[in-house]
Amino acid sequence: MTDRAKLVTQVLTSFFNEAKFYGDNSKEMQETIQAVIKKDPAFVSSLAVFARRVFNMRSVSHVLTGYLAHTVEGKPYTRKTVMGVVQRGDDATEILSFYLNNFGKPIPNSLRKGLADVFGTFDEYTLAKYKGQGKGVKMRDVLCLCRPTPKDENQSALWKRLLEGRLETPVTWETQLSAKGNSKETWESLIDSGKVGYMALLRNLRNIVQAGPANIEKVYAVIEDPEAVKRSRQLPFRFLSAYKSVSVIAGSRAFNALESAVEASVQNMPRLGGTTVIAVDVSGSMSSPISAKSDIRCCEIGMMLGLIANKMCDNSIFYTFENKIEKPALSSRNGILYTAVKEAKASGGTDMDLPFEKMMEDRVRADRIILISDNMCNAGVSYWNKTPVQSLADQYRQKTGNDLWVHAIDLQGYGTQQFHGRKTNIIAGWSEKVFDFIRLAEQGEGTLEETIANYQW
Repeated sequence: MTDRAKLVTQVLTSFFNEAKFYGDNSKEMQETIQAVIKKDPAFVSSLAVFARRVFNMRSVSHVLTGYLAHTVEGKPYTRKTVMGVVQRGDDATEILSFYLNNFGKPIPNSLRKGLADVFGTFDEYTLAKYKGQGKGVKMRDVLCLCRPTPKDENQSALWKRLLEGRLETPVTWETQLSAKGNSKETWESLIDSGKVGYMALLRNLRNIVQAGPANIEKVYAVIEDPEAVKRSRQLPFRFLSAYKSVSVIAGSRAFNALESAVEASVQNMPRLGGTTVIAVDVSGSMSSPISAKSDIRCCEIGMMLGLIANKMCDNSIFYTFENKIEKPALSSRNGILYTAVKEAKASGGTDMDLPFEKMMEDRVRADRIILISDNMCNAGVSYWNKTPVQSLADQYRQKTGNDLWVHAIDLQGYGTQQFHGRKTNIIAGWSEKVFDFIRLAEQGEGTLEETIANYQW
């Protein structure tokens, strides 16, 4: 891959400093970041904000911002990038924390000015909610180190209260739960208050179900509400995580609510006409969890994205592959989440020749193939003959006369690419938004990389 393309895949498929099946690629990512900043700092700035705002990736956007601030080429873009990346109060403290932990003092003026700009937008609730605890960087540290100028006497008084520890404690679901305990009565009160946000409901669904509040139906109603789903901007694996957390204790109502939420999240996705082949890698390397803090495996995200793609297609053929290729039995009655967990087996090697060989064997006339994989091939004729998988795609085109599109969705960002040339579209990420770039590429309106380069905020 080119450095720029590699950086896109690394950023949109990584929690920083988290191990993957083939190791933690954070060091390699940092090397790629520095290489791209030297050539194209504007692209790194756009990527940082795009990752944060469009793909909801937090930690890697902080890393990109920190490196922009640290490099000569990136400094002119830092102030604007900070304003684009900081969507919550703790984005500011974590950007500063990354910089100090990796580069120390002094803080560059570009970073200091950017943080001062966003600090001036924080109200008392935000300052108190994200004030910070323990040894990490706190809100008062941002104030002292970045020295923003208060806009009026009220803001000056607010910042003085922050420094003196006199901020009004915000009434949030977290403070209420901490004060009153994880009980049936506490959750009944919190649910009625309407103060528990969508993501908090998903993350706490197991606790809520275990507590057994009488008004739990209100929780299910919010989770499956199409408008609430749309506003929440959740990554698909968040629903999968909630589903797995309640699978041993929850009844069908919780399952149905989560399945309905996933269905709602893909309702308005663009249709893909013609015939689409969907091939999901379920090899052993896809068994890696996406985070040390998560039990969601890469293969489960791959299956989920494959099933979402299946919903978009007018006509589709669905495969899973490793050393062998299979057609899983898909039933609309079972739902996306249930099927994703059931079919994500993760074993064997990665033979990416198989989908193309199977298509030729079965005389499939496909308009496109969507491959969802970590792109780490270690099996098949191409691998052993040291020839690219691309040759199989070309062979399919020549043999069938179908000039199909190859859309390769990278889930792990190892920097490997199996396809190239015309009608090839390399995409990366865990979000259903990756499918937008299938339609755009086929219409000639640009790839993911081009969209990031032209991203405006």
